[in-house]
Amino acid sequence: MSSLSEDGLPRAQVPAAFDTEAASYDRLVGANPGYHKHLRWSARRLGLPGAGAGLRILDAGCGTGASTAALLEVYPAADVTAFDASAEMLAQARRKRWPKPVEFVHTTVEDLGGSGITGPFDAILAAYLVRNLADPDAGLRGLGALLGPGAPIALHEYSVADSARARLVWNVVCATIIIPLGRFTTGDATLYRHLRRSVLGFDGVGALLGRLGAAGFTDVRSATMSGWQHGIVHTFLGRKSRAAV
Repeated sequence: MSSLSEDGLPRAQVPAAFDTEAASYDRLVGANPGYHKHLRWSARRLGLPGAGAGLRILDAGCGTGASTAALLEVYPAADVTAFDASAEMLAQARRKRWPKPVEFVHTTVEDLGGSGITGPFDAILAAYLVRNLADPDAGLRGLGALLGPGAPIALHEYSVADSARARLVWNVVCATIIIPLGRFTTGDATLYRHLRRSVLGFDGVGALLGRLGAAGFTDVRSATMSGWQHGIVHTFLGRKSRAAV
């Protein structure tokens, strides 16, 4: 994959774009109906037992902590480690009050080996992460290396390439709501133009399931969301092979 995002923004500059928008990010995503509910759905689809007591969960690409909150709402007894490449998004996450301690780590997926984050984890949730990686396949393998045998991964991600209806709805919502709202709120719509283009250029459902399988995950499958994001946002699920060493 190219090191450039679909709108020409170098992928190495994507964390800096999130830095710029961090202070207003929660307000913008909060205006999206279903945003937080759908994150909880993906967390629940991990299928972990009970409240998660004694389990370690990795929140990959946690941003301002919306996915972290979803995990702790569904699995309040679990120990959560969360990381992100954007220092300012992490700063927003760290300012929030959490029901139990959360370890927040500033790192990219590519630098996980030197981040101090160590496995095995009992599950991974990666929300809106894989689409923004320069090498999604290497990123998925790196995440898989942190899972225990048989442990689940859930990718909470946009995917519209396989559906003409989904692409139409996505374009209309971006053009009429997301990009204008981002420009009005922050004066700079760069990140939201990137969002539109990166989603349009990303994998279809079948292709992303194929990536999961090629990265060594088994039992790969997907489920979508409700509301306007039906067929647009999905949970992509897999498990690390129990035979993996």
